Amino acid sequence: MGASEQVSDRNQAKARPATPVWARESGKRRSTLTREAIVAAALRIADAEGLAAVSIRRIATELDARTMSLYSYIDSKADLFDLMGDEVAGEVVIREGLPAEWRQAITMIACREREVGLRHPWQVDLVTQRPGAMIGPNGLRHLEQSVAALAGLRLEPHDAWRVIAAVDDYVLGFVGRETREREIARHAEATGLEGEALVRPYLQDLADSGEFVAITPLLRDGLRCTGRDFEQGLNWMLDGIERQYG
Repeated sequence: MGASEQVSDRNQAKARPATPVWARESGKRRSTLTREAIVAAALRIADAEGLAAVSIRRIATELDARTMSLYSYIDSKADLFDLMGDEVAGEVVIREGLPAEWRQAITMIACREREVGLRHPWQVDLVTQRPGAMIGPNGLRHLEQSVAALAGLRLEPHDAWRVIAAVDDYVLGFVGRETREREIARHAEATGLEGEALVRPYLQDLADSGEFVAITPLLRDGLRCTGRDFEQGLNWMLDGIERQYG
């Protein structure tokens, strides 16, 4: 964020009402510039270049608008991140209904979270920087759906929340690892290097050294996240939950 943008955010913060961004009215000064258009542009930039590329100035350029005009619709970059997080949370909500059996329902939700997370890989950074970004209207709809999916376990609401938090943490960690692997592969392709082929001889030498006995099969076969790994890990977690609450 540039110095001028930081000053603008601070000035806006002085007059900002003490309410979340989702509860505030959006400015309506230009019919072609709306809060929805601003958030959509931010999502496009983040999807293409990562969260660090998102700035009020950059979005204004994308929308052919003056930078200061965006502050009629949002008060700060932090508000923008919150709106982006809630927009993505809306993609996680399953509109077509869930299975009645709790394990199937939670598995469907977790798989949707992974799918959306891979579509918007910057979300991992956003959750770290702005944990409150996931408690907007869509974030709460997602939580409502997730807790309702556990009805068959007859949990107290706080226990249900703990179960959902554990599953969400698992998905977030897995998506983070998948995202890193994809970035490494893209970098290798962009630089003309075959990433796995490049390190294969090195890993083979380590496997042949006899020093790493426990992980020799892993060094020889390679390590990579797959959908099957995701489902297996999720099943292990759900097995533990079922043993305790089922």
